[in-house]
Amino acid sequence: MTQLHPQVRAIVEGDAAPADASGLEAQRAAYLQTALELGGAVEEVARVQDVVFPRAEDDGRVAARAYWPTIAAEQLGLIVWFHGGGWCVGDLDGFDRVARQIANASGHLCLSVDYRLAPEHPHPAALQDARAAVAWASGAGAQQLGTDPARLVVGGDSAGGNLAAVVARHHADTLRAQILIYPATDARTAGESYREHAEFKALPADAMGFCWKTYLAGADGDDPDVSPLRATDLAALPPALIAVAGYDVLRDDGVAYAEALRAAGVAVQLDRYEDMPHGFVRWGGIVERGGELVRSLSAFARSALDR
Repeated sequence: MTQLHPQVRAIVEGDAAPADASGLEAQRAAYLQTALELGGAVEEVARVQDVVFPRAEDDGRVAARAYWPTIAAEQLGLIVWFHGGGWCVGDLDGFDRVARQIANASGHLCLSVDYRLAPEHPHPAALQDARAAVAWASGAGAQQLGTDPARLVVGGDSAGGNLAAVVARHHADTLRAQILIYPATDARTAGESYREHAEFKALPADAMGFCWKTYLAGADGDDPDVSPLRATDLAALPPALIAVAGYDVLRDDGVAYAEALRAAGVAVQLDRYEDMPHGFVRWGGIVERGGELVRSLSAFARSALDR
C-alpha cells in the first residue's frame, strides 16, 4: 500500500471525527479551527453574499453563501456545494476557504449550503435543504445571482458527497455534472476499507458509525435517499467526478459507487489519492494534494459548465 504522505502524518492526529454526542459542540468548534489553521490564505473573490431561500416541506428557510470568481466565465454557471462533517458538524465558515478556491479556479459561482445538522435535525432534514438549494439555484436563485439556470453542477465532500449523490438522482435533468469527494454512499459500512482503516484517527470506523446513527435516528439505512449505492435508478444521472482517499474508511464507498454508475452507463472520472486521509480537501494551506484536489474538481466543473 502507498505510504501516508508525510505532510499529513501530524495533521491526522488532531482532526479526529466525533465518536459520540457528548463532545459534539467541541467537535464543531474543532472542525472550524482545523479549516482556519490548515486551509491556507483566504483568496480574494469578486464578491461574497449570504442568501436565504425557502424549502418546500415547511415555512423554513435555508441559508447559503455565494462566491463570485475574480475572473468569471462568459456564461456564468453555478456549483452548489454541500460541506462534509458527518451530517453533524461543519458550517459555512469551515468551508469558506475552499468555496473561494473553487469559485476562482472554476471561473463560476460557488454556492455553499448551510444545511441543518443532526442530532438536532436528523434525516431527512439535510436532504430537504439540499434539494431546496438545487431547486432554488435552477429557478429564482439563478435570477437573483445572475447565473445561467441551465449551467448547474452539484458537489460535496464526505457527508456532503452523500447529499450531492442523492440530490443528483432527484434532479438529474437539471444538472450537468456531480462532484463527489470521498462520499459516504452505504449505511451498511460493509466495505473492506472499514476494516482496513478502522482505527485510523482521521475517521475511525466507530466515528463513522456514530455519524450514520446520528443522521439516521432510526430511518432505513437501505433507503436510496440515505444510501445511494442501494439505488437502482442510476442510468440517467449526470457525469460524475468521484475522488477517494487511500487512508479512509469511505474509500470503498466511493469506488463502489463509481462502479455502479459506470455499470448504469454514466460517465465517471474516478481519482484515487492513495497517500491521503479523509478530509484533506480542506487542508490546502499545508497539504499540496489538497490544492491539487480543489484544482481538479474545479476543472471538472468548469468543463461541464463551459460547454
